Amino acid sequence: ARLARMISRLGDGPFYVALTLLIWWMDRQGGSEFALTAMAAYALEVPMFVLLKHLIKRPRPADALESLSAFIQPADRFSFPSGHTAAAFVMATLLCVFYPPVMALALGLAVMVGLSRVLLGVHYPSDILAGATLGFSCAMIGLWLV
Repeated sequence: ARLARMISRLGDGPFYVALTLLIWWMDRQGGSEFALTAMAAYALEVPMFVLLKHLIKRPRPADALESLSAFIQPADRFSFPSGHTAAAFVMATLLCVFYPPVMALALGLAVMVGLSRVLLGVHYPSDILAGATLGFSCAMIGLWLV
């Protein structure tokens, strides 16, 4: 559970802000476009996952299944879709487009964030699939907008 908690934290917002700022600072050619695209994508992703959670109101696995306990305290009550996974797939998608050599690492980490959320008892696999789809879609729209 300890490793899953560490991986899950990669889905937290501050990590992506720091990574985006680092890329903006280090990549003088494409960093600004990357940062603008990331801002556009997250400006779509965050309200979308919050809206979907409150429209669908799916209880978290540990709340719905007596035999299951959560290993962490989630930030909100509902599970669908996974916001951590959506955020991870926004970043992974953008990294794949802007920096193809890191594709395997970026996608691998995004998948691991999603799996960690299931292992920690706060999401169902379908929450992860929906989060990944949402994150990918918002990244693609962000690319189109910028």
